[in-house]
Amino acid sequence: MADTAGTLPTENRAGSGSRIEGMRDMEPAERRSAVTAAAGLDQAVEAALSGDDILPLATANGMIENVIGKFELPLGVATNFTVNGREHLVPMAVEEPSVVAAASYMAKIARSGGGFTASCTTPIMRAQVQIVGLSDPQGARARILARRDELIEMANSRDTVLVSLGGGCKDIEVHVFPETPIGPMVVLHLLVDVRDAMGANTVNSMAEMLAPRVEEIAGGKVRLRILSNLADRRLVTASVRIPEEALTTKTMTGADVAQGIVEACALAIIDPYRAATHNKGIMNGIDPVVVATGNDWRAIEAGAHAYAARNGRYTSLTAWEIDRDGALVGTLELPMALGIVGGATRTHPAAQAALKLMQVSSADELAQITAAVGLAQNMAALRALATEGIQRGHMTLHARNIAITAGATGAEIDRVAKAIVAAGDVSVARAKEALEGV
Repeated sequence: MADTAGTLPTENRAGSGSRIEGMRDMEPAERRSAVTAAAGLDQAVEAALSGDDILPLATANGMIENVIGKFELPLGVATNFTVNGREHLVPMAVEEPSVVAAASYMAKIARSGGGFTASCTTPIMRAQVQIVGLSDPQGARARILARRDELIEMANSRDTVLVSLGGGCKDIEVHVFPETPIGPMVVLHLLVDVRDAMGANTVNSMAEMLAPRVEEIAGGKVRLRILSNLADRRLVTASVRIPEEALTTKTMTGADVAQGIVEACALAIIDPYRAATHNKGIMNGIDPVVVATGNDWRAIEAGAHAYAARNGRYTSLTAWEIDRDGALVGTLELPMALGIVGGATRTHPAAQAALKLMQVSSADELAQITAAVGLAQNMAALRALATEGIQRGHMTLHARNIAITAGATGAEIDRVAKAIVAAGDVSVARAKEALEGV
C-alpha cells in the first residue's frame, strides 16, 4: 500500500533548540528564518513554511474532488518544547488566538522540571468486519477463531511491504452481539500494526480482501468492512512534573496555583458538561499540530472523545495531582493515530516541511510530541481558570483580531490592540475609536 512504505529522512536534526528569544517582537519572515535556522533547515523548507502559493493548484486538484482553490490558516510555531529530553519546535495551524502563546509559555514553565516525557504503544489499528444473517453467532465465532492463522496470513498477503517493515496483521478478535435491532451479529476485528502510517487505507483494504472468505467460514453475510477510529490499541501517554516554585505568580503562591489546577481538573473528572470543554481545550493544542502535519484531525478528535467515554461516562482525558514534594504532576492518555508517510503528509509540501521542522523520524515520535502539546494546552487553560480567569489572557490576544475587524492594518494593529486592552474594552467600537485617535 502507498501509505505504509518509507520513513521521513532524519537529516537536519541538529539545531539550537526550541528556545527562541523575542519571537513575539519579530515580523513573520524573521520568525520563519529564526525557526528554520534553529532547526538547521534549508531555504526550500523555509519557503514551504511560508505558505506562499506552496501548494500548486494542480496538486490540490489531485488531493480532493471539486477543487476551486485553496484555503489558508495561520501557521504558528510553539517554542520551548522539550519532549523526552529532545528539543522541538512545533508547527500549529490554527485560527484561535492564545493557543500558540499558551502552549509555548507552558512549555517554558515545564522546562523547570525537565520538560515533558511521553511514550506510546505499538501502532495497532483495528479493521471491523460486520457479519449478519447468522442463526448461530457463537458457532460462527468459534469457526472464525479456528481459522485465525489462515485469516492473518491472508490479510498480510495484501501488504507485503508493510510486513517487510515489521508491521502487518498481528491478531484477530471476534465479538458477538446476540441482540441488535437486526438480530444476532458477529464482528471480526483485524489488529494491524501499521508502522509509520495512519493506516486507514491499509486496514480497509485488508478487511475488504478477507470479506468473501469470512462469509464462507461464518455462514453469514458480510456488510461493513471499515477501520475504527477508536484506536485504543494505539495509545500515547504524556506527562509533566512542575516544581511548586515554577508556578508562583504575582498574586498566588505556587502551592495555591497547583491546588487550583487540581481542583479545576476534578470538576472535569466528575462532570461531563465541564469535561467537554476541558477536553476541547486539550484538542486546541493537538488539532493544530495534526492539521499542520497533514494528518486527519477528525479521526483524532473522534478517537479522543470516544476514549474519554470508554467506561460508560464522559470524563477528563487528563489527570492533575500534587506529589509528595509539592510538585504538580499532569498526565494525558488518548488514542493517537498519526502518520508521517502517505496521504497529505506525502503530497502537501507544507506538511512535509512541518515534519522536518519538528525533526521527527517516526509516527510514534510525532504522536508523543503532539500529546505533549495537548497537555501543555490543558495546563494553560486550568492555570488561567485557577488564577486570573480565562478571559483576561485570551481577550488580550484576541484584541489583534478586533483591531483588524475595526479596519486596522500594518503597525496600526498592534497600536490599536494595546489601546483597547489598556482601556479594558476589547470591542470593535472601542477599536474604531482608537483607530481614529478618539
